[in-house]
Amino acid sequence: MSTPRLIGILGGTFDPVHLGHVALAEAALKELPLAEVLWLPSGSPGHRSPPVASARDRLAMLRLATAGDTRHRIDESELGHGEPTYTVHTLTRMRAALGKAQPLVLLLGSDSFLSLPTWLRWRELFDLAHIAVATRPGFVPNDGGPSPDLSEEIARRSARPEQLTGSSAGRVTRFPMPPMDISASAVRAGLAAGEDMRHLLPAAVLAYIRSQHLYPKETNQN
Repeated sequence: MSTPRLIGILGGTFDPVHLGHVALAEAALKELPLAEVLWLPSGSPGHRSPPVASARDRLAMLRLATAGDTRHRIDESELGHGEPTYTVHTLTRMRAALGKAQPLVLLLGSDSFLSLPTWLRWRELFDLAHIAVATRPGFVPNDGGPSPDLSEEIARRSARPEQLTGSSAGRVTRFPMPPMDISASAVRAGLAAGEDMRHLLPAAVLAYIRSQHLYPKETNQN
């Protein structure tokens, strides 16, 4: 019997996509038994402010950032949604389309993972996908660590990366990634201030931002 193809899912507004996003995806492909990373740019995320850049521009930047590597694929299906979208809805849709047997791995940074109990119907996520958490050397959470509820789920579900192919959902694992302290809001602020962003953005993405005059000071948001 062949090993199931493991699909990693990386969601976000990607406003703009930056080198932290790319580093997380590359680390996941290196450290986890993934066949590919599926990038899921959101239309109107339910847990944060609306994106500054248009869906068209965010998609264009994401295509530039992932060009040349067939292990990266983009799912555009949520970009046209006017209503707020939540991860549980996204994964439910994907599970319906791909079937119960397909292993899915939701890729999260440490900060996002620690905030999981604030997400809509967060416990249902474990029924829909595995969760893989990118860990940075020396990372110390501001709030002291996982909540008791999340700690309970981690204790029940912890697994090694190679165990993710044994089931379609329900496990939690960790994988290392290089330390990169980058946020999209900080990138937008730097762009609006005219700072040099070459160390934070893929070269092709920075060139696109400049050519399209994205993120001017008057529209910058945190």
